[in-house]
Amino acid sequence: MKNMIASGKTVKVPAPYALSSGDGALVGTLFGVALTDAASDADVVLDLHGVYELAAVSTDTATVGAAAYWNNTDKKVTSAANDGAQTPVAYPKIGVFLIAKTSGQTSATIRLNGAF
Repeated sequence: MKNMIASGKTVKVPAPYALSSGDGALVGTLFGVALTDAASDADVVLDLHGVYELAAVSTDTATVGAAAYWNNTDKKVTSAANDGAQTPVAYPKIGVFLIAKTSGQTSATIRLNGAF
């Protein structure tokens, strides 16, 4: 197919903020995990698929297969779909919990769903 540019499993984009390899990153509505370190606005390659252990809101709980969302303010995975405010801010869905998460855990194993 001569019009295909790439498989899309990984993409190169400007880093939305300083990133270390393995950090989650939200660029608009595109979520991925940084494959390298990058300064803010520098090019970074994000993996949009796969299974990753990511920083998570420690008070959250989740069952296997539950939706995982990204709190871009705290740069953490959450099981909450929004911030719970009177006028809630919705969090983007990034995948599912692959391993159950209990309160007190500061990371979670997430299967990314790819670009949305």
